[in-house]
Amino acid sequence: MIVLSGGTGTPKLIQGMRRLIPDEEITVIVNTAEDISISGNLVSPDLDTVLYLFSGALDDARWWGIKNDTFHTHAALKKIGINERLMIGDIDRATCIFRSELMRQGASLTEATQRLSAAMGIKARILPMCDEKVDTMINTPQGLMHFQDFWVGARGEPDVLDVNISGVKKAKPSKEVLAALESGESVIIGPSNPITSIGPILALKGMRKILAKKKVIAVSPIIGDSPVSGPAGKLMKACGFAVSSPGVAECYHDILDVMVIDERDTADEKEFPVQTARCDTMMKSVKKSEALASSILGLLGDI
Repeated sequence: MIVLSGGTGTPKLIQGMRRLIPDEEITVIVNTAEDISISGNLVSPDLDTVLYLFSGALDDARWWGIKNDTFHTHAALKKIGINERLMIGDIDRATCIFRSELMRQGASLTEATQRLSAAMGIKARILPMCDEKVDTMINTPQGLMHFQDFWVGARGEPDVLDVNISGVKKAKPSKEVLAALESGESVIIGPSNPITSIGPILALKGMRKILAKKKVIAVSPIIGDSPVSGPAGKLMKACGFAVSSPGVAECYHDILDVMVIDERDTADEKEFPVQTARCDTMMKSVKKSEALASSILGLLGDI
C-alpha cells in the first residue's frame, strides 16, 4: 500500500492502517518541502514524524517530535543568543545530525532516510518525495516567508497572498519513489494539507501523470468550511480553491477516483467531480483510525 503523507493528519491514518497491514507492505512517500536547516542540520519534520511513528518513538500527543524528549540544547542555545526557528528536542536533534552528517558525506536524502529507517528498526518503506531541495514559500503582505517561518514563527497569522513551491520545477521523484509507484496499483492521499503537504509531491515532474493511472483515494482534511487542523483553509483560499471538501477534490480532480469526506460534512455529493464516500474522519483514537483505514481499504477493493 502506498500513502502520500504530510506531517499530522496522514500519520494518524497510518497509525490505524498498521493494525490491518504489515509494516513491510506499507510505503509512505513524504513531503519534504517544509524541510529547513536549524543550527547547521537539516530538519525534515514530515519525514521524521513518519519515522518516529513506525519506530514507536513519536510523541502522539503533539504529533511531532519524540515522546519524553528534553530540550536542553535548544534552551542552552537560546540562553547564549541563538534563537532557533524551530524547537528541536535533544533526541530529535540526534536524528537531524545523523541525517545531515550522512548528506555532508555525499549521501542523498533518500539514502540518509534509508539509513535512519534501518537504525530505528523500521520495516516499512519511508521515502522522501525527492532528493532535490524544494521549499514551500508563503507570500504575505510582510514579504515572502518559508512555510516554517509562516506557520511556526508567525503562528500562521499573516494573510496569505500566494504559495510558491520553490525549486520544484527542477525536482523529480526519486528512482525509489518511481519504483514504488510502478509496483503498486493503489495510492492513498491522507488527510494532510492539500496545498503545502500534498501539493509539493504532486508538483514533481511527471507525478500527476503517474497517479492518473492508479487507483487513488483521498481523505479530506476539511469538514464543512473549516480545516480539522492547521492552515489549510487560508492556503486553499489564497490558491483559488473553495475551503471545503469539494475544494479539496478539485485540487486532486485529475488523479482522483474517490474522495472520502467526513460523515458530518454538509457538502452535497453533486458538488464533487468524483465519487464520494462518507466516513468518520475525526481520528480521535487509534480505534477510529483503524476503522477509517478499514473503510478506505474496502473502497479500494471496489474501484
